Amino acid sequence: MKRNIPLLVLISFLCFTGCSSPGGKRNGQQQVTPESQGVSSKAILDFIETAEKEQKDDIHSFILMRHGLVVAEGWWTPYNRESPHQLYSLSKSFTSSAIGIAQDEGLLSINDPVLSFFPDEAPKEPGENLKAMRIRDLLKMNSGHDKDAARRMQKDGMSWIEGFLSLPVEHKPGTHFVYNSGASFMLSAIIQKVTGQTLLQYLTPRLFEPLGITNPTWESNKEGINTGGWGLNIRTQDIANFGQLYLQKGNWNGKQLISKEWVKEATSYQTSNGSNPESDWEQGYGYQFWMCRHNLYRGDGAFGQFCIVMPEQDAVLAITSGTKDMQAIMNLAWDYLLPAIKENVLPEDEAGYSALQNKLAHLSLSVAEGDEFSSIAEAISGRIFSMENNTDSISAISFDLAGKNKSITLVNRRGTHKIPVGFRNNEKGTMNYAYLGKQVTASSGAWISPDHYQVRVYLYETPVFITLDCNFKNNNITVDRSTNVNIDSMVNPLQIKGKAD
Repeated sequence: MKRNIPLLVLISFLCFTGCSSPGGKRNGQQQVTPESQGVSSKAILDFIETAEKEQKDDIHSFILMRHGLVVAEGWWTPYNRESPHQLYSLSKSFTSSAIGIAQDEGLLSINDPVLSFFPDEAPKEPGENLKAMRIRDLLKMNSGHDKDAARRMQKDGMSWIEGFLSLPVEHKPGTHFVYNSGASFMLSAIIQKVTGQTLLQYLTPRLFEPLGITNPTWESNKEGINTGGWGLNIRTQDIANFGQLYLQKGNWNGKQLISKEWVKEATSYQTSNGSNPESDWEQGYGYQFWMCRHNLYRGDGAFGQFCIVMPEQDAVLAITSGTKDMQAIMNLAWDYLLPAIKENVLPEDEAGYSALQNKLAHLSLSVAEGDEFSSIAEAISGRIFSMENNTDSISAISFDLAGKNKSITLVNRRGTHKIPVGFRNNEKGTMNYAYLGKQVTASSGAWISPDHYQVRVYLYETPVFITLDCNFKNNNITVDRSTNVNIDSMVNPLQIKGKAD
């Protein structure tokens, strides 16, 4: 008997079998409806709306893939499809992949002692625990250290490798879990030692190029070694493709980029890290991958950078964020998205799909709210306010707020930075702020009261936005600076006072 195949299901099948790479997205267009892949449009919309209500301005982007196809994706302006995002510790899962590939190529074994790679940097009389430490222990966060080595290994007069190897190893390797970015750095150092290439150089032809990851960047230390445990910057789609590669057991377009054996081992329970059944940080740990509740696994990074792989559902969820509560975002995914993924195709929901598409087309983060002008705007424009000493190294601030094209200019130890400021919209620019380095910006400003001007600056290739509340009184200014997340070495919040020259 001849069967009638629904058109959308046929399109989905053709895309899944015929596209040059997984993703189901061509020229920025959605290829399938969620329902054609067994996912409810309404549930995705509920996820977005609840996230906006409960985690306001926290989520920056997401991509949900099912059966290798994008069923929904969105970026909250000013975040966008083409800009990279800092991954923080999600970088670790890529570092782990490099170790797996190097082992597949016969360059190393994860049972090799760590000291065997660094005879020139080793202590003269290494302890028994250090001598027993293997690559496997670094991967599992079982190096034997009592606490993270990342800061402690950065010693004056020593390379980071020497610093790491000089630290006391209090526990027998393999017996004690401590989340340790220093151990991840050592994995990067091992890759550079055995290949003569940085981690980024080694992974480019083997992983990044096949996955379509263009222009990845990775922070390096003073010795030119990629940091490994942090520092990778790529796009949301790149995160999703990486998750899809692992979901496909290391195979991409018919080529085995990483062995099936490595994928299985790296994403399996390797060590205990707690016993709280309600915490996604206490479900076990693999090789630089976290085990999740619901039989899922993930790579993740500070402030909510997620690559969540759902093997039983044949799905991948990539999220970038700037949140103080990473568990809350995962809970939203478990409450709304996970139950919405069904085994079979769902009936098409034209109203639900239309509502979802409309929502996805108008995602935006908050801008400064208030009035465009103030009675003092003209009087303060052009005046230079000299600032007292402060940890953000801002020495002077000036404003141009009287005309249509508004801006704020900051002077700090990195130079002079004029930041365009929109009203009820973000204006793009760049700045080099304190500990954050040179960043692209998207900024808005408004008068909260006649003498209070607020500026919101999104550093939209990072999780961070900065709020500057500028209060004017006579010739004086007080600036209260705050950030949405606590950035390393940055006092939060900070009050800076100054006076007009």
